[in-house]
Amino acid sequence: MNQSEVEAFVARLDNVQRDENYGYIFFFIGDDHQRGFVTIANSDNEYDSVSNLNRDGVFRVNIGVSKATYKSVIGSATIERVDFTALNEFLPHPDYWKQHYVCILNPTAENEELTKELIIEAHSIAANRLKRKRNS
Repeated sequence: MNQSEVEAFVARLDNVQRDENYGYIFFFIGDDHQRGFVTIANSDNEYDSVSNLNRDGVFRVNIGVSKATYKSVIGSATIERVDFTALNEFLPHPDYWKQHYVCILNPTAENEELTKELIIEAHSIAANRLKRKRNS
């Protein structure tokens, strides 16, 4: 998947809002932009250069998943031993791993379908949070 394909996939999900800020593309559920579930980064900035995104064509998809999914995808990898520049490998997010965000640079081949599944899960989690907020 290239970046445009990832963006198009996310945009087709229900009630998705898109915003660009700080060099990232953010995807939210609802128009209040408080339930972000996917971000895409395609260049380094002063706060985030660990993935070396300034390489030609390299982008990172960050996906917020459940704790159980996080553990099944990441396993027991510790943040200290992660090569955040690795392509097509699911990694803990460099900053938001404690919130169960995974990331992948340039998902291809065998990881395209799992990337889509994780995005759908993240969308569902965010939609459920919005529903709970509206019902409270």
